[in-house]
This record gives sequence, C-alpha cells and structure tokens, in this order.
Amino acid sequence: MHGAGVDPETGEVLVASHAGLYTLPAPDEAGDGDVEPTHVGPEIDLMGFAVQGPGHYLASGHPEGDTDMPDPVGLIETRDGGRSWEALSLAGESDFHALTSNDDRVFGFDGALRATGDGVDWDDLDPSVQAFSLAVSDDGETVLATTERGLLRSTDGGADFEAVPDAPMPALVSWVRGGDRVFAITLDGTVHLSEDAGLTWERTGALPGTPEALYADDEQVIVVSDLHVARSTDEGAGFDAW
Repeated sequence: MHGAGVDPETGEVLVASHAGLYTLPAPDEAGDGDVEPTHVGPEIDLMGFAVQGPGHYLASGHPEGDTDMPDPVGLIETRDGGRSWEALSLAGESDFHALTSNDDRVFGFDGALRATGDGVDWDDLDPSVQAFSLAVSDDGETVLATTERGLLRSTDGGADFEAVPDAPMPALVSWVRGGDRVFAITLDGTVHLSEDAGLTWERTGALPGTPEALYADDEQVIVVSDLHVARSTDEGAGFDAW
C-alpha cells in the first residue's frame, strides 16, 4: 500500500496499492461488520497518490497486467473515481514515489524533487532533498518532506529546505487542508500533531504495525498499516479498524 485519501464528495476511503485503487465505504456507511474493499479501475502499481477533488485523483507508478500504458506511467490522473486513467506528463520517464498537491501545484519526488502547476511542465526544486513523503500548505509556500535526515521544511515553495529542530523522525506526513495542522507518523506507529505548519510537534497516540500510508482531515486520521486500514477521530489517540 502506497497511498490513502478520502473522496471529498462521497467520503469513500481510497487506498492506492500495488494492484491499483481500492475503495472502502464512508465511515457512516460502513456499519459494524467486516467491510470488503472494492477494486476500482485497471491494475496499476500506484506508487504516489494524491486527491485533487471529487473523483479527481493523481498518481504515478507502473502498469500491471494488460494495462496499455508505458512503464513508468509518469504523472497520471483520473476524473471518474479511478475507473480510467490518462497520462499528464513524463510518461515512460518518471515514477513518483511521493506526491502531494494543493489546488494550484503538484509536488512529486521521482529521484528528484519537482513541482508543476499545470501537470505538464515541471520545475526542479531543492536537489538535496530525497523525500519519502511530502505535504504542502494550502498556499503552496510551506512544504514538508520526510527523509533519512529527518523532517525537512521549506517556506519558499520547495526551493530550499531546512531541518526542523526537535522534530520527530516521521515516515509519513499529511497536511489538513484549511489551516496549519499537520499529522505525522513514525515507523513504530507513533502519531504526532503540529498546530503550526510543522514547526513544533506533540505526540497524540500510536497504533501497532508498520505504517504504509497516512491521510488526515478535520474529522479523522486514517492510517494503512500492515495491510489494514484504521481510523481515528480523536487526533490519533485511539484507532478503530475497518
């Protein structure tokens, strides 16, 4: 599993995996029993993944099975909830293992950190950053990157990054749209919250397993861990599994 998100219209939970996109029903529709994920669209090894809007998602990765796409697929998008995908740029060239976006720009790491405003033309950013996970503010000025060197932070749209003093060593980060709140999770499953755009952090909780994907909004924190999807409605203090 490489990515997680929530469709802003349907509330469905989205999980990007080696076999393509899976959906889970919105929490208020899931009920109390076991929920089976639904596979949507072609088999594409979706490495990077980001939600742009209702039914509108961005991804990258490798084609699987009989999918008629170049390898790697570059930056691709769907506007029908994952049923079909089309290439935007860098087809046959780039495999973005990290993707994040706001309304105006997409940031990705494919061995180099880049950003695009139209999905076609890319600008190179700080060449020293080897990002595992990315998160960006609504205005696109503040960018967070998890790296082997620790948590890095940019305040100029990714042109330059600096280490965040006294920050945890997170594997994954997710920016809550509409403000300065950011969630992070470390490899041991410890959840942290920043209320000031990544400058300072506090521990909020933990869950077992190795985290593989993280998503957060005003209502919930969703973590994919050891092939299971868990959800917290109390900022990571406690989690319930689907």
